[in-house]
Amino acid sequence: MDFVFDNERPIYLQISSLLRTQIVSGKFQPGEKLPSVRELALAAKVNPNTVQKALTELENEGLIYTERTNGKFVSSDANTILIAKNALAKEKAAKFFEEMQNIGYSDTEALNYINHFGGEGK
Repeated sequence: MDFVFDNERPIYLQISSLLRTQIVSGKFQPGEKLPSVRELALAAKVNPNTVQKALTELENEGLIYTERTNGKFVSSDANTILIAKNALAKEKAAKFFEEMQNIGYSDTEALNYINHFGGEGK
């Protein structure tokens, strides 16, 4: 797992965002055990309290749960994961349209760009 942090947002929010993305994309499967707080903290080179705060965010969203003495696991609730995935997609789409407007594209022009050129850059 690659952790690259910026100074724009608190680190715990960046960690929770990265883990949320990995959960909704299927990199962490429903029911899968997550690395321990200590392992994540070492990988991210941050204080374990920062990782714990990030995991608490995900637990409050219902994306993960804790089994006492066994660790933290990805939720098996497909609907909760789908809701998080759709929210993340909406956030990314809104950012795309905002950035396209910043360079002079209307929403319609941005959609036309995606339809015409979207897959060619891959």
